[in-house]
Amino acid sequence: QVQLVESGGGSVQAGGSLRLSCVASGAASCVGWFRQAPGKEREGVATINVNTRAAAWPYYADSVKGRFTISRDNAKRTIYLQMNSLKPEDTAMYYCAADGGTWYRVCDFARFGYWGQGTQVTVSA
Repeated sequence: QVQLVESGGGSVQAGGSLRLSCVASGAASCVGWFRQAPGKEREGVATINVNTRAAAWPYYADSVKGRFTISRDNAKRTIYLQMNSLKPEDTAMYYCAADGGTWYRVCDFARFGYWGQGTQVTVSA
């Protein structure tokens, strides 16, 4: 069982920055960020391997490459998503997710079965 608690959402103007945090409890190797905008399907944003025996293997959706950075602090069991150069199309509910398994490589978006409650990000033009 994995529990996830997100924080850090909010409202910002286009071009601004926000940092999301996710505290994970329980056994997991992959933690990721997903988002869902009103009327749209949920999409993967970024993933990272948090297994202490593995490299981080950060992985990004094309839409956020170069703007978002995912990182881990294993001592704090916390995963961060630094979001820079935000655009109105980044507006969505952002969810932290985990796999609950053992994995040592890149974490693809299909691996995740545990979800947090979400945190809202709103970017105004």
